[in-house]
This record gives sequence, structure tokens and C-alpha cells, in this order.
Amino acid sequence: MPAPMAPDELVLVVPRETVLTGDGWCGVSPEGVDETLATIGRAGRFEARAAMERDPAFKQVIPYLVLRDGRRYFLMHRTRAGGDERLHERHSIGVGGHLNPGDRDVRGGLLREWHEEIAAEFVPEFRVVGVLNDDRTDVGRVHLGVVFVADAGGRPAAVRETEKLSGGFVEPSGVEAVRDRLETWSAFVFDFLEGSPAAARGPDEAVR
Repeated sequence: MPAPMAPDELVLVVPRETVLTGDGWCGVSPEGVDETLATIGRAGRFEARAAMERDPAFKQVIPYLVLRDGRRYFLMHRTRAGGDERLHERHSIGVGGHLNPGDRDVRGGLLREWHEEIAAEFVPEFRVVGVLNDDRTDVGRVHLGVVFVADAGGRPAAVRETEKLSGGFVEPSGVEAVRDRLETWSAFVFDFLEGSPAAARGPDEAVR
């Protein structure tokens, strides 16, 4: 999920109406991903994050990567040393964050996040699989996730910020075991990748 705010940070946003129709949906949708990325490239612009956090007319774009090794997931646990108390003791299967002017585009920002958050001697292929939306909370209303999946192919990976996080590959049952402590976005993405029918709702089934 989005990290704590830096002073005067500029982040990539798109007008909500350009990427969502009506009330949108809740969860992960695999439909229209390429069109959404094209719209972000065309309509996206950098604005002050402080203002965008309070303006639901815009969506802050967050690349959200799930690293896997075959069937296993790279599961992270946030300690109490992190800056955002809301995330203490929560689990996540997603690597990602806000996009800044130096990132150029969504994939550029994802690559930066990979190097900042994951200690690995390889860069995997990032495969986009869906768009994530959740307007049920104040945070969710102003963010839009672009979900990517990558495979480690048996190569080792670890978290960089070991004072804030621990992590490693676990079977799907290991993610299921901490479901009640999963961050909301991670729960949506896990259900989507595991084929849960509740992973996403179409526009005609939007949460109101």
C-alpha cells in the first residue's frame, strides 16, 4: 500500500473519470489493462501528493508487484519500526509505491521500487495482469493499482529494509494462514491470482 508522505512530493495522477466509469469496481480487474496504461501515459501528470490525498477526482497511480517462485509467494511482514502505524504487524505480497517525476512511466517506477525494496542479483520480467481499485476507504478512493507478477525462477530474493520488514517465499497456504493480517490490496490480489470469484466486481456490480 502507499507509503508515508514525503514533504513536497510530486506523484503521478490521472483524472478518475479517464480510468473508471461510474462507481468503478472493487478488487482486481484483468479487463482493459493495456488501455488503462495507455490512458495513464496520455492523461497522467505529476501533482503535489498532499493535495491529491484529499481529492477523489484524481487517482494516484501505484505499480504493485507480486513476486513468485512457481506457486510460492514472496510474503512480507511489516514490523513496528515502520513509519506508518496503520501497517504495523501487517503482511503483504505486494512491492510498489508512488510514481515520481524521475520514473518516467509505470514500469520505470516499478523498476526503481524493485531495486529499493528487494535484494536480488537479478531483475525479473514484469508481467502486467490487472488493475486494482477499492473506493471503500479514504485511502483507496485516491489510489489506483496496476498489478504486475514476476517469477524468481528459483533465484534467491530478500527484503532490503530488514529493520522494517522480514520476508521470504511461502506456499499459498502460508498466505492464507495470515489472511486476517493481510493488507487489503494484498488480499484482493491473492484472491485474484488464486482464482477466487470474489476477487473483482465489474462495473455493474460496483460497491456503492
